Amino acid sequence: MPQADNDHIKLLSKGKWTLASVRQIEKQLAKIPYDKKIIWDVSGISDFDSAGVLLFIEYLEYYKKETTVEVVGYNSSQKEMYDLLRSHTIENIPPRKNGFLENIGKTAVELYDDIRDFVAFIGQLFVALFYLLINPKGIRLKEMVYHINHSGFNALAIIGLTSFLVGMVIAYQGAVQLAKFGADIFIVDTVSISMVRELGPMMTAIVIAGRSGSAYTAEIGAMKITEEISAMRTMGFDPYNFLVIPRIFALMIALPLLIFFSDIMGIYGGMVASQMQLDISMSQFIDRLYEVLEVKHYILGMLKGPVFAFIIAAVGCFRGFQVSDNTESLGLHTTASVVNSIFLVIAFDALFSVIYTELDL
Repeated sequence: MPQADNDHIKLLSKGKWTLASVRQIEKQLAKIPYDKKIIWDVSGISDFDSAGVLLFIEYLEYYKKETTVEVVGYNSSQKEMYDLLRSHTIENIPPRKNGFLENIGKTAVELYDDIRDFVAFIGQLFVALFYLLINPKGIRLKEMVYHINHSGFNALAIIGLTSFLVGMVIAYQGAVQLAKFGADIFIVDTVSISMVRELGPMMTAIVIAGRSGSAYTAEIGAMKITEEISAMRTMGFDPYNFLVIPRIFALMIALPLLIFFSDIMGIYGGMVASQMQLDISMSQFIDRLYEVLEVKHYILGMLKGPVFAFIIAAVGCFRGFQVSDNTESLGLHTTASVVNSIFLVIAFDALFSVIYTELDL
């Protein structure tokens, strides 16, 4: 029962504060205004149990957030019960460390949620692609050209250097073993076929996943934080058409070209290493290259390009849309984008190898 004056509100509590009466008491407490200081007199409470004391604790904390509260009239038994229950409320209990099995369960649930959301994202993406096939005027060529330049041309230096060094490493490591058998010239076979079929596409995709895939996540994530994507939806623009599809198309065009450049630089690196380590001249290397490097090896390696590009761009954009409204989330999802893209690239490369082997290609 509240009694108000100009300075404070006096709240008189009486009767039984037990489990049977807490609902009626709670309805009365919810009506108490808290625009003034509250003096809460509990001397009239004749009986109480843990439910009544917990209700008292709940509303005491609630009132304290809004105004000053002074509690008077409590006896020793009420104080003991209050102290006991207050010390065991959630905010005063130290956080429990998750057990090993609990961590496994949480990880499994998070993985399931990620896979489910990614499948839904791919579904929405294919709906948007189907719409563009019906209405090709909606394709944003200007943005595609920009992303081809940003993801392709600007990556030539790092792709070229990486592939050149990888080609040199393969040649140096292979030369040591082949020289033992006098089969020096077969270093050409080792470098050219491995670069064109496997290492060129995979190394290029891994570099692009770290460079462009992370950039896609960061760009879209920053737009999510600044609510630009929400604004686009409010104005009736489809974020998939404006943000996702141009990036995917651009990378699917740029990555095969980068793979071709990577193959050339890797073979050139092997050529330089062969000349330095095995005294195989460049003309000998090229003559042998014409004999052993069939067109099918180049085609089989190049077929991986659009698949890897779609994976990298899709994962990068998907993680960007998952970013929440803080910079920590942006960093976590950018890291996840790179890790997921590299893992999927390696997994699909292994799948391609199995398929090519089964088809005897």
